[in-house]
Amino acid sequence: MASAAAGSSSSSSAYSNSPCAACKFLRRKCLPDCIFAPYFPPEEPQKFANVHKIFGASNVSKLLNEVLPHQREDAVNSLAYEAEARLKDPVYGCVGAISVLQRQVIRLQKELDATNAHLIRFAYTNNTTTTSSTDDSMMNNGGGYGSHHHPPPQGYSSGGAYYGNYNGGGNYSSWSGGMN
Repeated sequence: MASAAAGSSSSSSAYSNSPCAACKFLRRKCLPDCIFAPYFPPEEPQKFANVHKIFGASNVSKLLNEVLPHQREDAVNSLAYEAEARLKDPVYGCVGAISVLQRQVIRLQKELDATNAHLIRFAYTNNTTTTSSTDDSMMNNGGGYGSHHHPPPQGYSSGGAYYGNYNGGGNYSSWSGGMN
């Protein structure tokens, strides 16, 4: 019996002589093989409190025992995130946060598309003005080929700006420089 007590005290020292957040919350002794100890350290009591409130300690214990050991940390992090989101938004939980982020991505994609279109118009206008000035000076010097200006070919890229195939849905067929 004394050897078992000595063995458990040396093992519990691996957990810094303090029960994990789960065992402390549940007011039980934290054993060396505690399923919660690696994932709910004593300095993070709110993490376990949230997970316990939403999912229950028994369900979390069952889930951790069913998950492969190398996947348990990710599972606990996911549970903690979902529990916190559910406490903040009891109706939608993390789905509400995902929805907000998806709407933000759509809004930013539209803003990016508008900015890219503006850059294309600016570059095209700038290219037209530069070409016209060059053509006029060549005509004034008597060595021009005429003042014909043609828009850049489809897929033409100059100086990192993109003049490619825009499909209207926020996607470009190519982001590479030069001719496509």
